[in-house]
Amino acid sequence: MIKTDILIIGAGPTGLFTVFEAGLLKLKCHLIDALPQPGGQCSEIYPKKPIYDIPGFPEILAGDLTKNLLEQGKQFEPGFTLGERAETIEKQDDGSFIVTTNKGTKHQAPVVAIAGGLGSFEPRKPAIEGIADYEDKGVEYFIKDPEVYRNKKVVISGGGDSALDWSIFLADVASEVTLIHRRNEFRGALDSVEKVGELKLLGKINLITPAEVTGIHGEGKVESVTVVKDGEEMQLETDHFIPLFGLSPKLGPIGNWGLEIVKNAIKVDNTLNYQTNIPGVFAIGDVNTYPEKLKLILCGFHEATLMCQAAYRIINPGKKYVLKYTTVSGVDGFDGTRKEAPKAVVQAIN
Repeated sequence: MIKTDILIIGAGPTGLFTVFEAGLLKLKCHLIDALPQPGGQCSEIYPKKPIYDIPGFPEILAGDLTKNLLEQGKQFEPGFTLGERAETIEKQDDGSFIVTTNKGTKHQAPVVAIAGGLGSFEPRKPAIEGIADYEDKGVEYFIKDPEVYRNKKVVISGGGDSALDWSIFLADVASEVTLIHRRNEFRGALDSVEKVGELKLLGKINLITPAEVTGIHGEGKVESVTVVKDGEEMQLETDHFIPLFGLSPKLGPIGNWGLEIVKNAIKVDNTLNYQTNIPGVFAIGDVNTYPEKLKLILCGFHEATLMCQAAYRIINPGKKYVLKYTTVSGVDGFDGTRKEAPKAVVQAIN
């Protein structure tokens, strides 16, 4: 059983910033996310796309924003359960909640903060007959551990940042990487497209466009795929087929938790602290809804800040917290670090 003060469901920007705000209040956080790495959409869908409305950053890449938020929060030593989806919630006699994932991992906390963005992300699967029979047997929709592909033949299908970035990365890991896209043009970052072109010329990536994978073959595991290009079929031997066609956001099992749902979003009380209709359960960021709601990252940061104040009162009933500016009080990390402004030097005047 993993125990924490605030259990955060969703490790996107709003969830990651919650770690910092909770840490200022001496509250520990643990995050659950169905994706294999923190960052939500910023990491999985558009890591190299610029964001222009983060205060203090005229422009910042989505992937860099994730890195900065992780760096900002690491002093408060958050825990992570990644690659698992929050499945069920049970309220205990002491008022706390137990949240269990689809893999059976149990978490207990007095406060639950749902920061799931647009919901849990599920991979968009290609319409290939029998593909489900090969899932976890050579067909993967996420790359969790690149070492799995060490010295293996890999076929990647897709035309976005994920397909490009992983093709580049695995070029130095796998024995053979083939990237297949149904168009000649890619939707990813220009530097990634150029890098794939360079690796193709070096013979480190096989690039087949316009083409698509139409069949998967093998006895008990993936052994080859059928590729159609210009109306003609070819067979490619491979150990792994990785279709990276993006993610489909769904509220998922959270929609069955008894929360008040409006148009696939969780209704909250925005006049106070973004609490849901279940006391102790909050929803912050894009996953919630209230009058005049704006689905912006900076709004999620604001909601996380107020939610943490409410969480403090739940966890420390009767104890008053006086807000202190970090510019004055500094920041004390759980790891023993201390950040504070330099003290003024007092010197006598003779």
